[in-house]
Amino acid sequence: MKRVALQEAWTGVADCKNCTIRESVLFAGLKEEDFDELHRPIDQWVYPAGAEIYGAGQKASTLFTVRSGLVKLTQFLPDGTQRIVRLSRRTDLFGLEALIEQDYPHTATALRETELCRLPVDVVRALSHANSALYHELMARWHKALSAADRWITEFSTGSARERVVRLLLWLAEMEDGERCELFSREDLGALLGLTTETASRTMAELKRQGFISEPRANHFLCDAPNLRRLINS
Repeated sequence: MKRVALQEAWTGVADCKNCTIRESVLFAGLKEEDFDELHRPIDQWVYPAGAEIYGAGQKASTLFTVRSGLVKLTQFLPDGTQRIVRLSRRTDLFGLEALIEQDYPHTATALRETELCRLPVDVVRALSHANSALYHELMARWHKALSAADRWITEFSTGSARERVVRLLLWLAEMEDGERCELFSREDLGALLGLTTETASRTMAELKRQGFISEPRANHFLCDAPNLRRLINS
């Protein structure tokens, strides 16, 4: 875990000014003087794989930017089963519900080691009122979140099991070089795609047998992206 003190938020160990993802995150448009308005610190935390970041029903007081890693947002159904409603990856902002709701509606969990910037919601709210660029960036983030929700519904919750798995593999590969991706447990795969664990496992095994993917090491895959796309476009 690494915590970034207020006076370090611009030029200290956090090095926000030279952050490698700065141009893609919420505070991209802020200037040095804007950081003088911060009255609470920006924290950086590293969560190990499997760690809970926040739970459904907990007080919503923080927004999160993903610096590296992958986070799942999970909703638990009345029968106790879970459904992954969204994944957040590098540069994504999640926990936006904190801006309008008292409690988090989902449980957020790190799927692999994940580094986050934690942004106090009262700081973000105050800055957005005073800074039009930040306000417009917030609106863009809301739109991105809505678009992602639409994508989950249209791409990852409809079609055959093979189509759903292939779309997810291609989405994950977008984060790398378009051919490599790191997956997670088959249970989580099923919870994300609305499939049983057995169906998810069988579908992955079939794709490997047919040569569309290979697994040089556990849960790290090489994807034949052009032919995978043909599977869902045919």
